[in-house]
Amino acid sequence: MVVSLFLLTFDCDSEKWNNSIESFMDDPVFNDHNKDEFPPAHTAEHLLNQTMVRMFGCERSSNAHVERKKSKISYVLERKPDRKQEKEIERIMNQLIEDDLPVTFEMVDRDNLPDEVDASRLPEDASQTIRLVRIGDYDVCPCIGKHVRSTGQIGHFELLGTNWDEHKHLFRVRFKVVP
Repeated sequence: MVVSLFLLTFDCDSEKWNNSIESFMDDPVFNDHNKDEFPPAHTAEHLLNQTMVRMFGCERSSNAHVERKKSKISYVLERKPDRKQEKEIERIMNQLIEDDLPVTFEMVDRDNLPDEVDASRLPEDASQTIRLVRIGDYDVCPCIGKHVRSTGQIGHFELLGTNWDEHKHLFRVRFKVVP
């Protein structure tokens, strides 16, 4: 006898049934996560990463300190953005928040990641099951952190300031979200 459950097929005549159904029913096992994010600021980090990628063709940041009171994120860029570009970052961020984009989660096998997800950024010991966070059609990336349900819950994005390191070509953005 064969039983189909949520498009998964299990062979009920073997011992595999008990092991398969138990592992299917259990929550996926993720890597440990030692951060206690402030969900509005953490979700804003996702939006800012994608905004920087789109505006400057850079990679997502690998150096972020996201906190309730203020956050800072660094990007490697070819040149320092001017004041007009800095204002545009803030404008885009607040437009995305106003658009109230849905924030959804999707579980995928790490061997079947969508093309827009950079698997090289995953830690070597990442679980086989990867949780993707999607923000509307604007951003998708692996993440096990806490997020708001929609961008409208972020509040207002305030760009507090920026710094430029000419030697490293490092652009640091300081921001906060205000409910």
